[in-house]
Amino acid sequence: MAGHARWQIRIFVVLWLLFLWQFAHEPFTFLILNTFLGYLPIEISFHLNKERPKSGLVFWLIVLLWLVFYPNAPYLLTDLFHLSLLDPYGANGLLILNLHVWIYFTYLLISVLFCVILGFWSLNYVAGIITQRYLKGNSWLQTVLVLLLTFLSSVGIYVGRFMRIHTVYLFISPELISERLLHMWTPTMLMFVGLMTLIQLIAYWLVYLAYHSQMANEQVNNSIQPVKDDSDHHDQQN
Repeated sequence: MAGHARWQIRIFVVLWLLFLWQFAHEPFTFLILNTFLGYLPIEISFHLNKERPKSGLVFWLIVLLWLVFYPNAPYLLTDLFHLSLLDPYGANGLLILNLHVWIYFTYLLISVLFCVILGFWSLNYVAGIITQRYLKGNSWLQTVLVLLLTFLSSVGIYVGRFMRIHTVYLFISPELISERLLHMWTPTMLMFVGLMTLIQLIAYWLVYLAYHSQMANEQVNNSIQPVKDDSDHHDQQN
């Protein structure tokens, strides 16, 4: 991603968070924290590339930090259930045209689309960087890596949504949550993780297709060189 695009994203997220802080009220104030946490893995991924950081240890520490925060991006998909708090249906069972409902619908969708789409970009980007640096650019290994990271992300979403264990707890009191994490593996939990993995993979695939189609078009356009008109050159000589 180009440097100017990254700065556009940074400026937008700052302005959007300030906007939410000013205008989002209960019960939707959670959007401020969730949007911020969903943006963190995107920002972290900006600091990785094929050459930087040069130290392998620092590189893997940044990747680990990205992985810890990454589930917060697709986690916002589950926030869509909070739309039920708006009671959007009238007595006739149809959606009501209430500006309050649709304003908060807009707030929620902007945060979700922003974090989820760019989150999938960061997943593809980080997996690609790891593959290029350590797996000789093997596309099959990159696919396996994406599958593994998506599964781990789904586990993280379950932990955050149903066990209410936030990412920061891993740094504050990891020993207090380790036992709960060991005993969370149930058939219902695995079914939820499977469903979230499926949703994420389909969404990731669509983002991947759109991104790489654009890249392919740019390469084709750059490869087309203007052809010099020999007739003009001949006329000038005459």
